[in-house]
Amino acid sequence: MRIVVQQAPFDLGAEANAFAAGRRDMGAVVTFTGIVRDLASADLDAMEIEHYPGMTEAALTEIATEARDRWSLGDVLVIHRFGRLCPGDLIMMVATAAPHRRDAFEAAEFLMDYLKSRAPFWKKEHSGGASGWVAAKDEDEDALTRW
Repeated sequence: MRIVVQQAPFDLGAEANAFAAGRRDMGAVVTFTGIVRDLASADLDAMEIEHYPGMTEAALTEIATEARDRWSLGDVLVIHRFGRLCPGDLIMMVATAAPHRRDAFEAAEFLMDYLKSRAPFWKKEHSGGASGWVAAKDEDEDALTRW
């Protein structure tokens, strides 16, 4: 299991290839990558992500351990960036490896739902000279209830 919280960009291809390399005991690897998006109506200049070092890694490790145990995963990778990110930048990556695809997919979805609604990151959007904190969305909280 690898949990990374970093400011620097990451290489999606290199991370995915390294995660999948040599997997003779796993039948499935699922990856998901989040990208900072600019909704046409928002005209987003940048998104700033803040976190508390130590607390964030501990929380992500706890949820990744839960996913690993719940779905009998062989491995888990979570990478999440912080700092100032622009539309099109990679913001995060989740990868799961399991003997069977259903476990890999479900665990990845579980991790994504957690990251979207409960992970200790705070996001501020900068758009057209104005800034504002991003509020939690009901649909993100609702998605977490299925687990």
